[in-house]
Amino acid sequence: MNREPSLDDLIGTDTTPAERQRLQHVHDLILQAGPPPELTPELEAGPTLAMSTGKRRRAAKPRALLLLAAALMVLLVFFGGYAVGNGGGGGKSANQAVIKQALKGTSIVPQAQGSLEVWSSQDGKNWPMTLSVVGLPKLPPHTYYEVYLLRHGKPWGSCGTFRVSGSPGAATTVTLTAPYSLRKGDSWVVTRPGAGGAEPGQTVLQPAPVAA
Repeated sequence: MNREPSLDDLIGTDTTPAERQRLQHVHDLILQAGPPPELTPELEAGPTLAMSTGKRRRAAKPRALLLLAAALMVLLVFFGGYAVGNGGGGGKSANQAVIKQALKGTSIVPQAQGSLEVWSSQDGKNWPMTLSVVGLPKLPPHTYYEVYLLRHGKPWGSCGTFRVSGSPGAATTVTLTAPYSLRKGDSWVVTRPGAGGAEPGQTVLQPAPVAA
């Protein structure tokens, strides 16, 4: 007949009286509690695929709600920024042309003409520009017209390149950027590649005289 092991069987006799008293109390509580209940067949078998799938489905709904909330927040930030950037729907728009320059053809293409608008900058260093030209001939493949900032009468820095379709009378409009801090008296010219690809090339459009 099996008997419950005594405390001496478990820990021996090499203990202090105080430690033995504490361990005896714990031992008595364990005996009173008895053995743990047996596992049900379902718990003993462990989690099943159905149980895991059910948990994932239950978790999917809160996750979908979080994603929806995040998307709504992005939209609110976008439209809030749009309203601020456009004066909140009232007053002047921040995107105004600060410079308007007429261009005329040089002796190379006297029939060409164009116009350049420089728009307000958000940081004072990158100035969006809109260039419209007409009368420029189509260039050979892999060659481009180039827009230069003109400072002190000389091409100072490139503001981008473009191509034209070459159709008679067809206008070409492109968006460019002047990535510089502009100064009073700055203007722009349009060039085409020089002999052997030399830069800044030959000027085909220059600032038109301002009417008195």
